[in-house]
Amino acid sequence: MADTLVQKLPASRIPPLGTPILLLSLLAMMTLPIPTFMLDLLFTFNISLALVVVLAAVYAQRPLDFAVFPTILLVATLMRLALNVASTRVVLMNGHNGPGAAGSVIESFGSVVIGGNYAVGLVVFAILVIINFVVVTKGAGRISEVSARFTLDAMPGKQMAIDADLNAGLLSQEEARHRRMEVGQEADFYGAMDGASKFVRGDAVAGLLILFINIIGGVAVGIGQHGLDFSTAMQYYALLTIGDGLVAQVPGLLLSTSAAIMVTRQNTAHNMGEMLVTQLIMNPKVLLVTGGVIFIMGVIPGMPHIPFLFISAICLGGSYLIDQKQQQASQQELEIAAQDPVEETKVKELSWDDVPPVDQVGLEVGYRLIPMVDPAQDGKLMGRIKGVRKKVSQELGFLVSSVHIRDNLDLSPNAYRIEIQGATVGDAEVFPEKELAINPGQVFGKLEGIEAKDPAFGLDAVWIESSQRDNAQALGYTVVDSSTVIATHLSHLLQSHAAELFGHEEAEQMLKALAKTAPKLAETLVPDVVSLGTLVKVLQNLLVEQVPVRDLRTIAETLAEYASRSQDPSILTAAVRVSLSRLIVQNINGLQNEIPVMTLAPDLEQMLQQSITSSAEDGVGIEPGLADRIQSSLKQIVAQQEAAGHAAILLVAPTLRPSLAKFARFGIKGLHVLSYQEIPDNKQIKVIANVGNQ
Repeated sequence: MADTLVQKLPASRIPPLGTPILLLSLLAMMTLPIPTFMLDLLFTFNISLALVVVLAAVYAQRPLDFAVFPTILLVATLMRLALNVASTRVVLMNGHNGPGAAGSVIESFGSVVIGGNYAVGLVVFAILVIINFVVVTKGAGRISEVSARFTLDAMPGKQMAIDADLNAGLLSQEEARHRRMEVGQEADFYGAMDGASKFVRGDAVAGLLILFINIIGGVAVGIGQHGLDFSTAMQYYALLTIGDGLVAQVPGLLLSTSAAIMVTRQNTAHNMGEMLVTQLIMNPKVLLVTGGVIFIMGVIPGMPHIPFLFISAICLGGSYLIDQKQQQASQQELEIAAQDPVEETKVKELSWDDVPPVDQVGLEVGYRLIPMVDPAQDGKLMGRIKGVRKKVSQELGFLVSSVHIRDNLDLSPNAYRIEIQGATVGDAEVFPEKELAINPGQVFGKLEGIEAKDPAFGLDAVWIESSQRDNAQALGYTVVDSSTVIATHLSHLLQSHAAELFGHEEAEQMLKALAKTAPKLAETLVPDVVSLGTLVKVLQNLLVEQVPVRDLRTIAETLAEYASRSQDPSILTAAVRVSLSRLIVQNINGLQNEIPVMTLAPDLEQMLQQSITSSAEDGVGIEPGLADRIQSSLKQIVAQQEAAGHAAILLVAPTLRPSLAKFARFGIKGLHVLSYQEIPDNKQIKVIANVGNQ
């Protein structure tokens, strides 16, 4: 009947019993008498568990691959202490019967390891405790404490770096979520390791105290209860106690060593054995010099010649073999390179094929940056550029052209240059072997490195070594690698020059996409309502002011409504902006219901209205002195708004908006110019400043 109920019960409903059973077993070991055979089995299991843990720590690719280690350390420590209690009970109750009273394992450690001499056993046990407590445990505990502190301090900087990569299109939402989870797991792991090191330290102290308590108690029991003389009682109980202590101290030393291995490893996916071989002895000069020094020591009179000369021969032979292997690898690379046929260039007549077309988007790199764009050399920049193109295309509403990457030997080795329509729009210098620590506005210290500017936004930055990354993030810097620097710079320039990348071909493709959802509207829009050139100009005007054009249906419907009144692209653009007002305001001010705005003084607004009437169509004829005062006032208010974390918006009459938007675009960074008609009905306006003509 019980079996039937268990079979009917879903697997997810069966309660996990492993942890309660383990805790009850530990409690039983401390309170109930255990047969010597079971005690031998548990001691053997304890030693085996310690070996499994230390090997798992060695073969783990990185610390987070063995994240359950702190819990295992706690369980193993509790099990070892429970075994100490159980073995103490057996030793005190049966110790008068001789060295075999507590089981075969304790007897073997008391007779074989220390030769049946309890004085030797005390010395060996003391040395093991010193090694475990003073050297391994103390060092591992200090490293755990420092690692936990720096990991927790670096968490905000790492989160900012992930957000920066996500905003630049270098990461998807799923990848960003995975990286945030890894950052949290890393903090939890090192925090747990800091606490777990205290278990190991306490276990070492407990082992020392248990030894002295057992010896004193055992001698007292042997003399007082069983009538043994002092020498016999000391011989029996001291050997049993030391054997018991050694049985517990050996796995304790193994677990302490595994804890030290875990906290001293780098958080990179590499096998520790491979890293030791690669970084320690793969340089033949290391073994050559070592072999020479050992040889000189070995030939000195009075020194043991055979061991020194034997080790010297191994080092010198290893150095020779490694050097020969490296030379063969280099020779094979040269032979492969020499086998590539070099074709002689033939002189041929010129044709139109010799006139290369201008790339819409180009990236030129110096020769030291070539590995960054070469997938064969694990270059990450190509993948990140694809991510940038995808993100920018989704935000703007049209497919951004492919980026043509080529090397340019005329550039400095670490320099790169970004071109749009054949003209350079941005350049900078990066260091592939370093990382850029960007000051986001508030940091808590300075860094040693090469001072620079963030190419995308002009923020103060420092090129630092990769080993300084955690320290820089803990100080509040945003740390990115060279590929991210170039990708972010490219993303910023693509968005800033989106209008130059948009042309007739892109408009045709957008109309084809519109025809799938609104075929009649797409069919009548061009050329019945507006010409293709007018549509392109309207969309370019929107992109110039950073307005996405992905809502082509709304744009087309607005053009269909207003095209009968005017074919002027500027007038049509203003009408489209009103239709897209919710999107425009949302991109500027988010989802806030209240919009903080600046307005013009009535006298100034009237003066500018008259200037429009009497000036050219493209601009406002403002007297230079007045223009400087207006620009100075607007810059001051924009700086105040940015410092407060708010958008800077200038609200003007519809007739003034195009001209003042152009005036602000070329003179005041961060100022958005909106007309009264572009404020959605569900938004409230809060006037924060009034720009006058004084």
